Amino acid sequence: MKSTAIKEPSGDRLFNALINVTLFLFTLSVLYPLIFILSASISTPESVMSGKVWLWPVDFSLEGYRAVFKHRLIGISFLNSLFYTGVGTIINVVFTLMAAYPLSRKDFYIRNWIMATFVFTMLFSGGLIPSYLLVKDLGLLNTRWALLLPGAIGVWNVIIARTYFRTTFPDELLEAAQMDGCSDFKFLWKVVLPLSGPIIAVITLFYAVGHWNSFFNAMLYLKDQSMYPLQLVLREILVQNQVDSSMIVDVEEAMAREGLKELLKYSLIVVSTFPVLIIYPFIQKHFVKGMMIGSLKG
Repeated sequence: MKSTAIKEPSGDRLFNALINVTLFLFTLSVLYPLIFILSASISTPESVMSGKVWLWPVDFSLEGYRAVFKHRLIGISFLNSLFYTGVGTIINVVFTLMAAYPLSRKDFYIRNWIMATFVFTMLFSGGLIPSYLLVKDLGLLNTRWALLLPGAIGVWNVIIARTYFRTTFPDELLEAAQMDGCSDFKFLWKVVLPLSGPIIAVITLFYAVGHWNSFFNAMLYLKDQSMYPLQLVLREILVQNQVDSSMIVDVEEAMAREGLKELLKYSLIVVSTFPVLIIYPFIQKHFVKGMMIGSLKG
């Protein structure tokens, strides 16, 4: 028997074509700035300043990256950012899970009061000056802990994780485990955490990106440049136009100072965003699943 294909109505074909064109244009608008920045960072400053670079690199050159890594603070600040991101994310994730899991339990009778307190702090804060005085009184000024402890818990991430726990682990599962002699801590360690990969990936990405991009707290609490994160050093170079003279020793005859600054702008953007772009594809599937479960249900 000969099968006949169902003909798609012309209205549906037009609608699908419109959707495809829209998605293509949206994807292009997202990809073009990334391609342009990468191309500009590996082009000569003359090509960038003259506007010759608009998509692909022109006159391939790595002088911008050489100049970046000659800065006396780039190397140590990059390591500092890795430390703040790694240690800070671990602290954030541990404290968030420790807060979210009890708040998801119906037998934790004061959970609503504690959750209301958390939400209050998310909506209202003491302000910049009280926060600075608190950090000062705790003896955290000009220490690495000033960037790690004050933001140990993000209330929004607690809400997402609590919703995930509440919708993923039914009360019957806990009751069955308790009948077998499983303690609360063992249930958390053996059952909850192994099945919580998606939500852990979500909050890990949120916290890690936040730590990696953060510079304001470092600008407030740190005086020792050896503890500066990468983003604060980039701010000094880009926003304040502070270019170390050591960065232009080898290229001073080949390009003007302004040309080097323009080239550094793109090279620094690539250097600062590359680690995040590398990590994201590995946790993308968990990220999408965790966000859908943690935010839309419950």
